[in-house]
Amino acid sequence: MVEFKFIEYGTDFGTRDMGKKLREKLLPLINGDEKVVLDFTGVNVVSNSFADECIAKLLLEMSLAKLKQRTTFRGLNPLAERSVLVALQRRYKVLLDSKMQ
Repeated sequence: MVEFKFIEYGTDFGTRDMGKKLREKLLPLINGDEKVVLDFTGVNVVSNSFADECIAKLLLEMSLAKLKQRTTFRGLNPLAERSVLVALQRRYKVLLDSKMQ
């Protein structure tokens, strides 16, 4: 397993710019040979915008099944976990709705 430690980039993540930057670092790891641990240990804040840009937009690159297969989460506090889950749900719904049209 490969670990991606968010704490190396800060403790509070609130912007889409940072989300994009970290998503671009994550994507090659996720497309690699090993499962990626998304380690949020020590991170205080994960905004909905950051979670959408960094995590949920990965669904534009791969299926939800592949994302689940290739990643796992560690160390999310309850508020950060909620932000990530809400972002994934919203992005997945948008993708489903666009496929239905």
